[in-house]
Amino acid sequence: MSKLSNTSDEILTSARNLLISGGYNGFSYADISDVVGIRKASIHHHFPSKVDLVRVLVQQYREAGIAGVAALERNVSNPLDILKAYAGHWSQCIEDASKPFCVCALLAGELPSLPPEVATEVTAFFRFISSWLTSVMERGAMEKTITLSSAPDIEADAFLATVYGAMLSARAYGNPTLFSTIVAPTLSRLSPIVAH
Repeated sequence: MSKLSNTSDEILTSARNLLISGGYNGFSYADISDVVGIRKASIHHHFPSKVDLVRVLVQQYREAGIAGVAALERNVSNPLDILKAYAGHWSQCIEDASKPFCVCALLAGELPSLPPEVATEVTAFFRFISSWLTSVMERGAMEKTITLSSAPDIEADAFLATVYGAMLSARAYGNPTLFSTIVAPTLSRLSPIVAH
């Protein structure tokens, strides 16, 4: 994807924040105009429609996720520690409110009503995360650093559901620490049992 202008970046940042607080249908170009301080016509110049704007937003989000996963894989080699680091990333983001909710998780809840171009990008994000987690589970099982009770792809989707369900619970109850409380038993279950 080509480098966007500063104005485009400001529009995307504003859209991301509005999206997280109100969902796809919870904001308009007028809201972005108020936040960024530019005319709606200027927003349309950068992103002709809301579909274009949110599609680019989700594409960038997925690209950032791919880069984040690559960095995590470079810095952490033990598969169980990779899962802990992934969960830890979200725990920190939720607790410090820097990223209180995953944009794609929020949009996934609205999937039936999203424009197809946006829905396709959201689904691609989840396919990527699921595929990556499956590879982590497979490596962990092979290296005996993760204990699986189901096939790696099932475990990956169960872990993903736990992380995003915990994110939703933390938001619903207004309790950021609930995220780690919910994820901890899953990480414990995946930990290899040490013989005494």
